[in-house]
Amino acid sequence: MAKTESHEPTIIKRVSARGHDDGHGGAWKVAFADFCLALLCLFLVLWLLNAREKEEIEKTMQAVMGNPMEEGSQGRVPEFDGSPNGSLISREPVPGQGGQSTADGSDAPARQQLDNPEQLRALAQRLSDMAEEAGLAGHLETTVTAEGLRVMLHDTEGEGMFARGSAVLNKRFSGLLRQMGPIFARIRNQLLILGHTDATPYFNVDVGGFSNWNLSNQRAMAARLTLLNGGMHPDSVLQVIGMADKAPLDMEHPRAAPNRRIELVVLTGPQARRLASAFGMPATPAANGGDGGDSGTLRRAREQVNQSLAPTQEP
Repeated sequence: MAKTESHEPTIIKRVSARGHDDGHGGAWKVAFADFCLALLCLFLVLWLLNAREKEEIEKTMQAVMGNPMEEGSQGRVPEFDGSPNGSLISREPVPGQGGQSTADGSDAPARQQLDNPEQLRALAQRLSDMAEEAGLAGHLETTVTAEGLRVMLHDTEGEGMFARGSAVLNKRFSGLLRQMGPIFARIRNQLLILGHTDATPYFNVDVGGFSNWNLSNQRAMAARLTLLNGGMHPDSVLQVIGMADKAPLDMEHPRAAPNRRIELVVLTGPQARRLASAFGMPATPAANGGDGGDSGTLRRAREQVNQSLAPTQEP
C-alpha cells in the first residue's frame, strides 16, 4: 500500500509596511505640505493678477487722460483738495496764522509799502533768485508795470505746475510758493492772484459741466492757500480770479504749455485802491451836481457808452 504524503498547511502572514507606526504614519504630512504649496501658489497668482490689473489701469488712465501737460478734454472732472465741510468750518481767526497781530495790537515787524519801480524791481530780483535756487528759473517771469509787479509762474513742455486737470500743485512749485509767503508777509502791497489754463476744452459742454473756468479758479485758490501756509497775511490778497483760457501768453498756440500759469500781481497802493473802489459802493454825485471820485474819467466813460448805445439816424 502506497504511503500517502501529508501536506502541511501553508500560512501566509501579511506584514504592514508601516510597521509599529500604524495609525501614525507620515502620509498626512506630505498632503499638508502639498496643500501649503498650492495655497502659496494661489497667493502668488492673485498677487500677480493684482499687479497686472493695477498696471493695466494706469495704462488705461494714461491713454484716456492723454498728455499730462494738457488740460480739459481728455480727463475726468478734477477734484479740488479742499474741506468737504464748507460753510460748517469755523470762521473764527486761527491763532498763529499769518496776519495775526501781536499782544499790543500791532503787526511785527512793520510791513513796507513798495510803490516805486526800483523797489518793485528789487522784489522781482529776489523772487527770481528764489526760483533759480529751486531749479525753476525757466518757469518764472517778472515784469514791472504801471500797476505794480507782475509775477508769472507757468508750465513748460517738460514740467507742469499742477497735476493734469486738477488743482494739486507740483511739490517743487508748492515749495517755491511757500518760500514766497514770508516775502509777501513783509510788504503791505495787496496781490491779485490769477489762474490761467490752456484752450483744451472739456468733453462736457453743458451749462453746469466742469470747465476751464472752474479749473483756473481752483488753481488760483490753491496758489493763495499755499502762500498763506507759507506765512503770507490773509489781507494781502485783494482778488482771486480764474481767467480760463481767455488771456493766453502764446496767442498763436492756445494749447501751449506757458499758457497754463499762475500770476501774482503785486499792486501799488494807488492801483489797489482804484481796483477796490471799482468794485465797492459806486461814487455818489457831489452836491454841486458833479460826479464823486474821478469825475472826469467817469463822465467821459458815460458819454462813450451813451454814444455807442444811441440809435443811428437814417439820412
